[in-house]
Formats: sequence, structure tokens, C-alpha cells
Amino acid sequence: MAQPFVLPDFYVPYPARLNPHLEEARTHTREWARAMGMLEGSGVWEESDLEAHDYALLCSYTHPDCDSEALSLVTDWYVWVFFFDDHFLEVFKRTQDRPGSKAYLDRLPLFMPTDPAAGMPEPTNPVEAGLADLWRRTVPAMSESWRERFAEATEALLYESLWELDNINEGRIANPVEYIEMRRKVGGAPWSAGLVEYAAGAEVPARVAHSRPLRVLRDAFSDAVHLRNDLFSYQREVEDEGENSNGVLVLEKFLGCSTQEAAEAVNDLLTSRLQQFENTALTEVPALCVEQGLGPEECAAVAAYAKGLQDWQSGGHEWHMRSSRYMNEGLDTGPSRLDGVLGTSALDIRNLFGRPAAARQRAHTHVPHQKVGPSLLPDFDLPYPLSLSPHHAEAKRLSVDWAERMGLLDDIWDREMCEGFDLALCSSGLDPDATLEELELSAEWLTWGTYGDDYYPVVFGRPRNLAGAKECNERLKACMPVEEPAAGLALAVAPLERSLADLWARTATPMSPEARGQLRNALDVMLDSWLWELHNMAQHRVPDPVDYIEMRRTTFGSELTMLLSKLRHADALPPEIYSTGTVRSLESSVSDYATLLNDLFSYQKEVEVEGEVHNGVLVLQKFFDCDYPTAVSMVDDLMHGRLRQYEHLKKHEVPMLYEHFRLDAEGRAAFEAYLRELEDWLAGILNWHRSVRRYKDEDLHTGSGTPLLRQGPTGIGTSAARFAAVVASGG
Repeated sequence: MAQPFVLPDFYVPYPARLNPHLEEARTHTREWARAMGMLEGSGVWEESDLEAHDYALLCSYTHPDCDSEALSLVTDWYVWVFFFDDHFLEVFKRTQDRPGSKAYLDRLPLFMPTDPAAGMPEPTNPVEAGLADLWRRTVPAMSESWRERFAEATEALLYESLWELDNINEGRIANPVEYIEMRRKVGGAPWSAGLVEYAAGAEVPARVAHSRPLRVLRDAFSDAVHLRNDLFSYQREVEDEGENSNGVLVLEKFLGCSTQEAAEAVNDLLTSRLQQFENTALTEVPALCVEQGLGPEECAAVAAYAKGLQDWQSGGHEWHMRSSRYMNEGLDTGPSRLDGVLGTSALDIRNLFGRPAAARQRAHTHVPHQKVGPSLLPDFDLPYPLSLSPHHAEAKRLSVDWAERMGLLDDIWDREMCEGFDLALCSSGLDPDATLEELELSAEWLTWGTYGDDYYPVVFGRPRNLAGAKECNERLKACMPVEEPAAGLALAVAPLERSLADLWARTATPMSPEARGQLRNALDVMLDSWLWELHNMAQHRVPDPVDYIEMRRTTFGSELTMLLSKLRHADALPPEIYSTGTVRSLESSVSDYATLLNDLFSYQKEVEVEGEVHNGVLVLQKFFDCDYPTAVSMVDDLMHGRLRQYEHLKKHEVPMLYEHFRLDAEGRAAFEAYLRELEDWLAGILNWHRSVRRYKDEDLHTGSGTPLLRQGPTGIGTSAARFAAVVASGG
């Protein structure tokens, strides 16, 4: 069968290496698979299938430095996971048996107890038998923290198979953002990252395991692994198995392009994720180790973990080019490769230049302050009606008076600007049923967040004062004590601190300690996301598209405002419901629509006036190397895709959520109210962008076309700010 496209030139900057214990692993894993019942009689594999796939070769390439025992165990894990994938395909995907598949999946976590001494049920099939054996052999060598993380990654890999099955049943192809996020779970690469810790003897310290730098390493690694697999497996998955979950197919449908063009786009995204990995490993991880005070052994473990992920990328590519499981005909073996050197068939020096180099150059050589003219806006056909609070006018007056009392109108803002921004109008749409007191507090939170988002680029971004920004962050966090919320008032000095301490005391004091902890965490994450923006500004780097979309939810404050809404329903809904994949996907879809909407409106303000690099339209321009109108069209299409996903989740997954949590009429009504608040959130944000004095050409320039300027602020952390500050930078 002819291949559906020519495989592109891959960016593989590091040569693969082969573990010397390959043959021992092959012999061991063949006997293990037979003992677990995965071969003859399983109805899935024969010994010839296992030999052809050669998972021992995969693990020998991806874990080149571990000893024989570790290599054999890791190989058994991969045999198990690939057998599960093929078993699930034969038994449930081909028959489209969702009830049977859920019952099957519900038993598997029972074979991964956190306590190694805990009992397990009797296995009833090869997948259960294999998992039970592997868990017993692996977990004694690892900490409880690792066991919890690895069990969570394994469960995600298993359960998200239902997402694939649902898409097949409905003939549905995901949008690109949804696909990337779900593919991480069902594709298993975060699970592979956990095995890197085991094989490399490099368990990540628990206190940094969930930090942004290590999360980005894991996510960028995962995305690159999956996108590479999508390119090699397109023919088998799409043409043979009828799969809808393949990145080439996703971009083919989203971009409306040929399969070959979609394959090139997937490879460009793969390259971008690898370059994101490199950037994070070199610029963020070392700083994390210093900031967290990691000891020499802990730093060595983190470095070995990053190296292990890097080895996996190169080794995984080498295996894909050799395995009979994938299409790999026609790969170039010309003289530019290091022929005759083991493990270097993937290393082509041309791939260090060409498209990968051009993409990296575009990301770092954007010329700021280019004249772009008024922002191009598509037709927003948002289906949710707008409702506005009758308390808008009074909340506006009260919130602007509050901003003046707090000192927020003394430097980069003045009263006229604050009134023109009219954050109370946004609150009136987000929460049309609020009391005047609630609406005033909401408007003041939005005022503080918008001011802070403007303040950081002006004060810390342009002078590249990252140390000052970190100091400011720590002072702001100190103003939000969880035990005694009002105690932060005594610590506040500068206007940004005083205003936050005031809001924190008024908001957190009536809350339960658990709710305060959630609110504090949301604010911490938002503050840290502002440092991420400054980090990119310091490098003059337009962000990677995946990293941008995921971080934009936080820089925009989406998680904070949605949390305040969720806390209202805390008594009527089980807290576990908000950690489900369905609710996270609902919130992410809504958030992405809103943040991309903001990027469309703010394009002229950010790109022309402020010289910003954080704008979704600009990110797509640089990634696809296209013009402004084309990027606007892509953003519009992506927004429609995210909205369709929200509606799909509401129609198909929310009813299953009700059944799973056995919600009564009161619980269902509370969740329906929460969904309406998400829709009010979108309608209110769109109305605010259309109405306020912040984004239009006449708001950004004087009559002579000169950008409006304000004098830079003074105070703690601002000694380097000796410049004129551009009005209202950020969002």
C-alpha cells in the first residue's frame, strides 16, 4: 500500500544510543509476555507480532544507560502498554462497546495500590495480570510521591481511551488544542516520563515535581513523542483502524489542507515542542534548582531526568524508523548522515538548519512596534445572551474611588483611564445577578488584576528586571496569609500590595480554610505566570503556540475568576467533580475562547503600541509564517472549535457526569447554574471588549498618531524604571 504522504525531515539534534543489554531484554520480555497470556491464545498477538514490534529495541534506544534488570522491567512495561492498546482496540473500539470498556477500565486501578503491601484482586485477563506483576516489581524502588504520580499517569492513559472511543462512535475529530491536551493522557508519554525516573535512577524531588519548568519539560516531551508517533502511524491508525485521534488528521481538517501539508505542519509543531523543551531545560530548570535550594544530589537527579527525556526522544525516533508497526519507507539515508555509526540514522545535519532553524529565528527576531493599524475583528457569533447587572453604574463609581484610594491611579493609570476601562462593566456581564457589594468586589478584583498585568511589563519587563519582579511577587504573596487574611494589611506598602491585601482580607475572611487555600493557590499561579511573560520578554521570544495557549489561561486570570464562581456552589456539588476531565475541558474551552478574543481586540495595542510578544495572533503568524489576516482567520477558526467543544461536552459528557456522581435535582441545578455562569462569563467579556476605551485606534493614539504615554511608576522594585511607560500594556 502506498504511503499517504512523504515523511518530513525531522528535527533530531541528538544521536540515539543503544543499550548493550538489548538481547537479554528481548529474551526476558518474550517469556514474560507468554507467562502473562499475551501471546498464543490471547486473540491479540502471536509471538511473531511481538518479535516484529521489537519493544526491547525501543527501550534499548530510549533508555541507553540503565542496567539489564531495569531494562527488562521497563521493556515489560512497554509490552504491557502496547498490548493494552491493541487489546482495547480489538475488544472495545472495533465493537464500540462503551459500557463494557468502562467496566474493564474500572478494575485496572485496583492493581496499582499506593501501599505495596495492600492486596489486589485476582487477575482475569492478560492486561490485569501484567499490571499486577509490574506494579509489584517496580514500586518498592520508588517513593510514595512517585507511586502516586505514576498511578495517576497510568489511570489517565487507561481512562482517556474512552475519549478516543467516544470520538470514533460519533465520527468526531477534535480541535487542535483539545487534541494536544487529550493526547498527552491517552498517548502515554507522561507515563513514559515516569519510567524515565525509574530507569535513570533520577526520581524528581517531590517539592519541584509539579513546578512549571518540570511540567513544561514533561508536556513538551509528551507532545513531541505523540506528534512523532502520529506521523509514523497515520497510515495504520487512520486508513486501517479508522482512528480519529491523529494529529495529522486533526490539522488536515482544521487547516483544510492536503495530507502532505498537514504532515509538514505537524512536524513543525513537533520541532517547536522540542525547541520549547530545550529552552526550558536551559533557561528555567537551573533557576528552579537554585530558587528551591536543591542539594547537589537533587540537582543531579533533575539533570539526569532531563537527559533521560532527551535520550527518549532520539531513541524513540530511531525505533519508529525501524519498527514494522509503522510506515517508515523512503526515509533519506543520503550522505549527509553519519553513515556507519550506530544510532545515528536519525541524525541529519541538514535538519539542524532549514525549517527548524527558520522557525527558531522567527521566534527570536520579531521586530516590535510595527505599524499594523486598527485590529481586525471577525464576526463574533457567540450564542449566549448578554445580561447586565442593574448595579453597574454604582459599582463603577465605587471601584474607581477604591482604585484612587489604594494609589493605583498615581502612576501608569489615572482616573480618566480607569473610568474608560470600566472594569465594572465586565463584572456586570460576568455576574449579572450579583448584589451591589458582590459586584463592587468583583470589579475591584478585575481592576487589581488588570492594573497588575499592565504594571509588570512596564516596570519589570522593559528594563529586564526579573529579580525585581520576583521580589515583588514574594511581597504580594506575603500579603495573602491563609490563616489570618487581615494580617496581610500590615505588611502592604506599595499601592499594588495595599490593594491586594485589602481585597484578600475582604474576600478570604468569610471563606473556609480550604476555600482560602484554593483562592491563594489561584493567585499564586497567576502571579507566577506574569514572571513567565517577563522571561519571554527578556529573551525577546515569541512563545511556542502550545505553551502560549496553556499559559494564557493563567495570565488572563481565567482560573481565578472561575474559581470564585465555583466556590458559590461548594455546598451543592461534590468537590471531586471539579477535578474531572469533563469540567477541566469545559473551563479550558471557555477560557481559550475568551483569551483569543482578547488577543484579537488587543492586537494593535500590544503589537504596534507596546511591542509585546504575547498575543495569540502574533504567535500563529510566527509559527505558520503567515500574514496578519490569515492568522486572524486561524484564531477565529480555533475559537469556533473551542466553542463547539464546549457545546459537545455539555451535550454528551455532562449527563454522564451527573450519572457518575449520582447528582440529585439540587446538584444538577447547581451544575446547570455553573454552566450558565461560564456562558455569562463569555458574553460579558465580549461585551466589555466591544464597549470600553482600551483597544480602539482612537484610544491608543493622540490625534497626531503619537502613542499615549504615562510617566513610569516609583516604589519597591522600580529603581530600574527610568523611562516613559506605555499605557495599559498586557491584556
